[in-house]
Formats: sequence, structure tokens, C-alpha cells
Amino acid sequence: MTQTAEAIRPAPSAAPAPLLGVRNIEVVYDDVILVLRGLSLEVPKGAIVALLGANGAGKSTTLKAISGLLKTEDGEVTRGEIVFDGERINGIDPDKIVRRGIFQVMEGRRIVADMTSLENLKLGAFTRNDREVDADLDMVFNYFPRLKERTGLAGYLSGGEQQMLAIGRALMARPKMILMDEPSMGLSPLLVKEVFAIIKKINRDLGVTILLVEQNARAALSVASHGYIMEQGKVVLDGTADELRDNEDVKEFYLGGAGDQRKSFKNLKSFKRRKRWL
Repeated sequence: MTQTAEAIRPAPSAAPAPLLGVRNIEVVYDDVILVLRGLSLEVPKGAIVALLGANGAGKSTTLKAISGLLKTEDGEVTRGEIVFDGERINGIDPDKIVRRGIFQVMEGRRIVADMTSLENLKLGAFTRNDREVDADLDMVFNYFPRLKERTGLAGYLSGGEQQMLAIGRALMARPKMILMDEPSMGLSPLLVKEVFAIIKKINRDLGVTILLVEQNARAALSVASHGYIMEQGKVVLDGTADELRDNEDVKEFYLGGAGDQRKSFKNLKSFKRRKRWL
């Protein structure tokens, strides 16, 4: 008895589970203030994903929910779940999340100013007890050779060097995933280009997955494969980096490409953006 081609065709394989899945989470501060309103996103293993939006959209809160840092600001995930590498992580302590492979580079760098660059880097390896820390220091200096030359206190580094130090400190934890919060903040255009080139190189060379929060949408989309746009605590649009770059609304509100179409600042109100996208 012969089988038809349809009968013998292999079933399509299921898509691999994302490394990080944020599923319909709500975040409340001080038991009263609702900041995230059913936010969902996915980050595939080995990818760079950009999370874009205006000030107050909830981008930094999203990263703190993932890394477990909400507790330090009297915030909590009150609904939904965050799954990393197949395991639910919301509700566990930040140091345990670091040990599972997530490290957050905070907005404003948050380096320890009265410690040296080397001491700051070694802080990134505080969860490790292996003997390869020195080898990883050499790896960080390979990406950021200027840090090897700066032997004094980290507080005397330039803004760009401090950002490099913050990223290097994250690498010392040997993370599976880095959460980056506004890495371009306060940097000159030349340094922004340099830092984002290094981010892309780290992702390519080491396979580290990156979730990137950034107001410089053009820079973020230049290195990301996928992006999400947030407004008022939820995702209103997502797509590949190319799709977002070509989207007329994204051009108008985030890439400065509106031209003569933007006749009034009234059109920049977030609720009008949401009405157009939803």
C-alpha cells in the first residue's frame, strides 16, 4: 500500500523556546501605582532585542522586573510570569538570578567610584568561585583596552570609559544574558557608535543574549534583530529591526523621519500614538 506525499511529509518541528519569556506581567509600586499593564515579550537565545519607548513608558521597570531589582524600590510583579531558560524567575532574589545567568547594566553605569577599575571588574565575578577570573579579565581588556591603562579610581574615568567598565563588569559574571539600560546616555555621538559596535561584537563573539533598553532608537535598531515599542506600560508594536525602521509611525516618533507630515506637536501625544498602533 503506497502513501501519498502528504502522508509521508515530516511534521514541522516546533519553534525553539525563547531564552527569556515575559508573559503578561503587571508591576505595582508601593502597592498602589500600576506601571506595567500586561506586558509580554520574548528574547531568543543569542539575539539582540531592543526595547524602545519614551521616558516613563516602563522600560527600566521591565528590566528590573526581570533582574529581581524591583524589591529595592518597593515594587513587585503582581501578575504574569517571567521565564528564563525554562524556569520561572519572578519572585526569586537578584543574586540567584545573576547565578542563573542574567546580569543587568544599570542606567547611569552605577560603577563604584572610589574603587579602581580592576576592583570594579572583579565585583562582577562575585558569584563565581572558579579559577578563570584572571583569564576573563584579559578577555575584558581585549574588548576595552583603555580599561587596562586606567589604573586609578573609577570615578575619574570619562563617561564612555565608565560605560565600558559597566559592560566589562557584566562580562565578568559570564552571563547568558545581559540587560542593558540606556548605554548611550550622556555619551558623544562618536562614543555611542563605539559602544554599540562593541555590544554587537560581544554578542557575535561570545553568543551573549542582550535585551537593550534605549532611547536612541536609531542606534539600537542598528544592532538589534528585533524590537518592541512600549507606551504607558505595555507593548504597542513589535517587529524585526528592518520592519520597525520602515514603519512610518516609528520614523515619525522615534527616528526623526516625519518630514512635513508632522505639523503640530499635538500629534506627539502618546495616546494618539497608541490609537494609531492599536
